[in-house]
Amino acid sequence: MIPIINDPALAIACAFLFSLCVGSFLNVVIHRLPIMMQREWEKEINGDSDIIQEPYNLSEPASTCPKCQHKIRWYENIPVISWIFLRAKCSSCGLHIPFRYPFVELFTAVCSAYAVYIYGFNLIGLSVVVLTWVLVCLIFIDIDHQLLPDRLTLPLLWLGLLVNSFDLFSSLEHAVYGAMAGYLSLWSIYWVFKLLTGKEGMGYGDFKLLAALGAWTGIYQLPLIILLSSLVGAIIGIGMMLFKNHSSQNPIPFGPYLAIAGWIALIWGDTLTTIYLQLIRI
Repeated sequence: MIPIINDPALAIACAFLFSLCVGSFLNVVIHRLPIMMQREWEKEINGDSDIIQEPYNLSEPASTCPKCQHKIRWYENIPVISWIFLRAKCSSCGLHIPFRYPFVELFTAVCSAYAVYIYGFNLIGLSVVVLTWVLVCLIFIDIDHQLLPDRLTLPLLWLGLLVNSFDLFSSLEHAVYGAMAGYLSLWSIYWVFKLLTGKEGMGYGDFKLLAALGAWTGIYQLPLIILLSSLVGAIIGIGMMLFKNHSSQNPIPFGPYLAIAGWIALIWGDTLTTIYLQLIRI
């Protein structure tokens, strides 16, 4: 596929720097989107349609310190750099700024740059970059709220079908089957587990996320995604119970493991499958 930028080094640098800025915006989405959804739910339940509320969305109000309400200036909001020069503190009251903010920015930038390194600065590479941005949002929202918003998972599903209508990662036929199988596989596990135990083992957002990943990777990568996500989830879950006194009764979000496994399967799926087939022949 013809690259938009011919120089690989320049393409990777552009992807890194632009995604670093996008990562700063993703921090806003991760924080505000669940609050926006909660306010909308409360408004629907209470029926307070006539009550005038202050605007609260991804652009309003301006970002402020949660303790002293200091309005964050533009030079205090430069990705990573501002956090370093501010020494991880609010310039007004000295409130600690969590490391997670620059981490999200760097994580987004590194993953996006790597996608461009693998695929180039073309339609395929840019598609993976967009997928990366959405998955980063879903990972951290699910960690914070055990929620995978339809506003992110459903557009991601349709976008996967759209990109594969051009046969970028899979045929459209396999993408449709992947979306169907992704949803129905976890949906079936959910109901079997609920009938046997009377408990809900996962949320509907997990079904939709796996359907979206199936739409991107195609049906043949779904077993790898489920296997990888289950292994990573089991290892981290056991580690949390052993070292962080995390009770087995406390729910552990499955969405981050699905998202990470889906990203890995999209980029390295064929390689990992080949390695596995070679190992079982030994």
